[in-house]
Amino acid sequence: MRDLGVGFKYLVQGQKWVGRHGRWFGFGLLPGLVTLVLYAGALVGLGYGADDLAAWATPFADDWGSPWQGFFRGTLTALVFVFGLFLAVVTFTAVTLLVGQPFYESLSEEVDRSQGGEVPESGLPLWRELWISARDSLRIVLRVAFYGVLLFACGFIPVVGQTVVPVVGFCVSGFFLAEELTAVALQRRGVEVKERLALLRGRRLATLGFGVPLTLAFLVPFVAVFLMPGAVAGATLMVRDLRGETGGSDEAGGTGEPGDAHARERGRIGGNLPSSGGDQGVHDIPHLRK
Repeated sequence: MRDLGVGFKYLVQGQKWVGRHGRWFGFGLLPGLVTLVLYAGALVGLGYGADDLAAWATPFADDWGSPWQGFFRGTLTALVFVFGLFLAVVTFTAVTLLVGQPFYESLSEEVDRSQGGEVPESGLPLWRELWISARDSLRIVLRVAFYGVLLFACGFIPVVGQTVVPVVGFCVSGFFLAEELTAVALQRRGVEVKERLALLRGRRLATLGFGVPLTLAFLVPFVAVFLMPGAVAGATLMVRDLRGETGGSDEAGGTGEPGDAHARERGRIGGNLPSSGGDQGVHDIPHLRK
């Protein structure tokens, strides 16, 4: 259970890092604002149309008497909206990271640089990085959609659907949200999707400790936009821990606790995967550099 606190600590450290580097916080807000406007419009449309969708999908209930028809379709309407919100929370990060790829990659590099030691670089042109990011995000969204449909169906189970399913849903959202955020730093290290998922499963509680609070925070309007830059910074710090790279000089670095030694050992065993990009330069945004 201690790993839950470790994951949350990296989330807090990421917010502190951007707080001390205000320029990066400002640039990191721009992609989130654009994505927020798009998602807000989609959710408002879903909110207005969910009841009509529920009625269209259940013609067999047209002849049901009161209160059963209203209760059934009302429950289905709520589940449709919750399912849409579930997908929005998870895919919001993927879309925002795709829109702000150059900004967030440079931010992640700056976090690595502030910790000292080697700063991994992919050595790929921007278009190639965008393609890989979009491809990997689609794979994750498909996984999320599968779990979402499964949880949606389980939502009809009495009692369990109203208690256990929402908790499991937040855990699933938190895990994949953490995957999307850590992908920024791991993609620069040449780590593919399967290896990324395996790495996060190896420290599942730390991943949930990072992702679940962020998922809950993202449910509050506009919060996701302001937390995104710090979330990317915190995810980079957590990646350094998972891969045994913790121990830099910045005050937002490793926890300095015994768990870090454990993380370094795990990184040596299963996390330090070779980078496909070598040590060549990566697409950069010079005016964002210090």
